[in-house]
Amino acid sequence: MPEFRYYAIGPGGEIQRGVMEAPNEAAVVERLQRQGSTALRADLARGGFFSELLHLELGGGQTLRWQEVTDLTRELSIMLEAGQDLDRALRFLIETAPNRRVRAVMEQLRATVRDGGSFAAALAQHPRSFTRLYIGLVRAGEAGGTLGPTLDRLASLLENQRRLSATVTSALIYPTLLVVAAIGSITLMLTQVLPQFVPLFEQNGANLPRSTQFLIDAGAFVSAWGMVVLAGVAAAVLCLRVALRRPGFRALWDGWMLRVPVVGGLMREILAARFARTLGSLLINGVGLIATLGIVREVLGNLAAVRAVDLATVSAKGGAGLSGPLAASGIFPARLIHLLRLGEENAQLGAMALRAAEIHEDRARIGVQRLMSMLVPAITILMGAAIAGIVASLMMAMLSLNDLAS
Repeated sequence: MPEFRYYAIGPGGEIQRGVMEAPNEAAVVERLQRQGSTALRADLARGGFFSELLHLELGGGQTLRWQEVTDLTRELSIMLEAGQDLDRALRFLIETAPNRRVRAVMEQLRATVRDGGSFAAALAQHPRSFTRLYIGLVRAGEAGGTLGPTLDRLASLLENQRRLSATVTSALIYPTLLVVAAIGSITLMLTQVLPQFVPLFEQNGANLPRSTQFLIDAGAFVSAWGMVVLAGVAAAVLCLRVALRRPGFRALWDGWMLRVPVVGGLMREILAARFARTLGSLLINGVGLIATLGIVREVLGNLAAVRAVDLATVSAKGGAGLSGPLAASGIFPARLIHLLRLGEENAQLGAMALRAAEIHEDRARIGVQRLMSMLVPAITILMGAAIAGIVASLMMAMLSLNDLAS
């Protein structure tokens, strides 16, 4: 039976940590509830391949996808605003769940709510499905008695985030395919096509042009050492991923990425949109500024930006504004800083942050489109030039054979 590491709040308010054997995550949560504790998190302990396989076979670790969370949030908001109570709305979501995984999560949420727990507490038991941003907004909506409208705004927030992420991902698909096709075509010509002519050149003792000889040597190198080079690249990528887990190196890497021409500017726009959308959504729903900044830092995904937010948090705790420390960091665009300063001066920080989010989301989409409009033709031209160079070098060598024959 797999082991789970759990974190919970005991009956007296103390933090509990430990390891428990159970068939799945839901069983851990249920056992802790019977003991009078509120489960915060239950993760599968690393117990080897067979333990993880058993965990999967028993149906543990149900995690909802982003689109599933968005759809459930939208449906739940519609039913609550139509006058349905939370228990009935959750029962409807269970009955109409598209798969067993979604149904299992919804059943666990409903069970926690029916046992007297809040909806936010129920969501907190599934940290891999519902983020701190999601839980924080739900908690604010429950406290203010506006859970339905809050879920509606939350669904819009998730849709905006998904739309921006989908824009970037979709834009990268075609250039990636072009790069793969270019590398494959050039490798095929160097390792399969060009070597067919080498015996002909050797038999005739032709003095090959330097470009042709270079391509022949390159093809021989790729044939002999291609897999070694590929393994080296894979090892380098793996080492980089390990190094990025170290905060010091990750901060340097994230800061350097923001200074890369063109790409750095686009990343700044995406960071600004993510920061402003999260900040504005939480503030509009009544979450305090300090708590909001604590959630915002977790959704940025860039350690250099996180450190800038940490400095702004210290400034906010001291009674100063956010715009000054954020401007001093040099990470976020000047337009965002200006709009945040206006919001602070007019006591409309949440509204101005949402306005800034719309602007930077549009600029990010336009930036991605412009980058792809330049990148795709550039890749196509380079691929064509490389293949044309190989063909031209081969033709020059063939012409040298004709000269020998004459």
